[in-house]
Amino acid sequence: MVDEAPQHLAQVAALIRGARQNKGLTQAQLAERLGTSQSAIHRIEQGSQNVSLDMLARISAALDSEIITFGAPKHSHLRVSGGHELSGRIEVNSSKNGAVALLCASLLNRGRTTLRRVARIVEVDRIVDVLRSIGVQATWSTDGRDLEIVVPEHLDLASIDVDAARRTRSIIMFLGPLLGLEREFALPYAGGCDLGTRTVEPHMIALRPFGLSVTAASGNYEALVTPGGTEDLSVVLTERGDTVTENAIMAAASRDGVTTIRNASPNYMVQDLCFYLELVGVRIEGIGTTTLRIHGRTDIDADVEYAVSEDPVEAMSLLTAGIVTGSEITVARVPIEFMEIELATLSEMGLRYSLTPEYLALNGRTRLVDVTVHPSELHAPIDKIHPMPFPGLNIDNLPFFAVIAACASGHTLIHDWVYEGRAIHLTDLTRLGADVRLLDSHRLDITGPTHWSGAEVSCPPALRPAVVILLGMLAAKGTSVLRNVDIISRGYEQLQERLIELGARIETFRD
Repeated sequence: MVDEAPQHLAQVAALIRGARQNKGLTQAQLAERLGTSQSAIHRIEQGSQNVSLDMLARISAALDSEIITFGAPKHSHLRVSGGHELSGRIEVNSSKNGAVALLCASLLNRGRTTLRRVARIVEVDRIVDVLRSIGVQATWSTDGRDLEIVVPEHLDLASIDVDAARRTRSIIMFLGPLLGLEREFALPYAGGCDLGTRTVEPHMIALRPFGLSVTAASGNYEALVTPGGTEDLSVVLTERGDTVTENAIMAAASRDGVTTIRNASPNYMVQDLCFYLELVGVRIEGIGTTTLRIHGRTDIDADVEYAVSEDPVEAMSLLTAGIVTGSEITVARVPIEFMEIELATLSEMGLRYSLTPEYLALNGRTRLVDVTVHPSELHAPIDKIHPMPFPGLNIDNLPFFAVIAACASGHTLIHDWVYEGRAIHLTDLTRLGADVRLLDSHRLDITGPTHWSGAEVSCPPALRPAVVILLGMLAAKGTSVLRNVDIISRGYEQLQERLIELGARIETFRD
């Protein structure tokens, strides 16, 4: 039998669930292939039923996927036949960054939190693994789309899943809620993408006013909390970062009194967090602005449901696929408030597109549109392209302009001032025929249009550049191979399958 420890069962369950979804099968369809019941598959995917090695072998055969391997792991690769137009309509999935923030915020609620339309990606599964390891009940719905969370009276932080925690930078967002729940605790160091030096000091600066003191020792953040009073508190963030703002909001939500946060990020995942906290009874003024007034409470206990909003970065990824292949596609459910600067910049570059009237997301707050891009003759913008905190061009969307600029005539300067070293990963576009010159660790000079050609490229160790290379391969005539693509599943749910829906010719293989 597979080890009966709940942590191991949960890991096996996640692998089976992901393999089934990658094949586009329902639980009932998999059950039919195995000659068992849908309820048995549901229990297996919830990690509540032991699985024999024989059953694992049968599931692997039914899904044509190695659920568990022995010996050296086999990495996933993509073979892309590029140079073909795409067509069709595709809907934007819910936000990965929004889901991660809401999972962390659920620690504040002693009631039942039900999150609708949660992105089923590696980053989310890692946070769920961490939550379960400290005693939180996290139960997926039968269709694997909704997640019910119940937090125990006392968290078992000593049993935290260290491996899962260290493989995600999002663990840093446990600091905000935990400082309202614990007087002393430890968290493993945060991990994530290889994007150069990314200091956690802005988080420390944001949380010190709430009484948090953190020292680094033996691979952990050792945290000590000094309880404060109920007087009004004012916090000025030195960095208008999304996760920094979220940490401060969660810390403010669980303290009696009013907290004013200045220089706050108003980005999409921050708004998702605020909308959820309002449902559990925390009053927040200034949502969508850089100044928030949070009326916290120490007794958060409410049964709530919240639908995670759509992901503007996935929207940009899908739109880019249409742009670089000279295709007409419709990307539906685009959160327009968080895409207006991107679309305005693309319009300046000559992109032709059309929008539907606005409609509301399932959360009743986020404004959506459907965007149709049309084949266009692109030219370089007059000014450089650079990101800014919202409402500027999204920092995560900047890399997509590298492959778009390579399709445009003229010189484009891209200034990625946020990350040390992310720009260098975008120079892999030269392997596909693009003229991309690295001026320094933050700036790229790109000359187009590119006569794309197929090539074999190893996946960059950073999520967005990895997807950019894949999109460049869609434009490149001939066959390309992108190796070691596991990082893409950190931030995207079945991206290659979704591109195939639009007509992309992509094959997954292992060696």
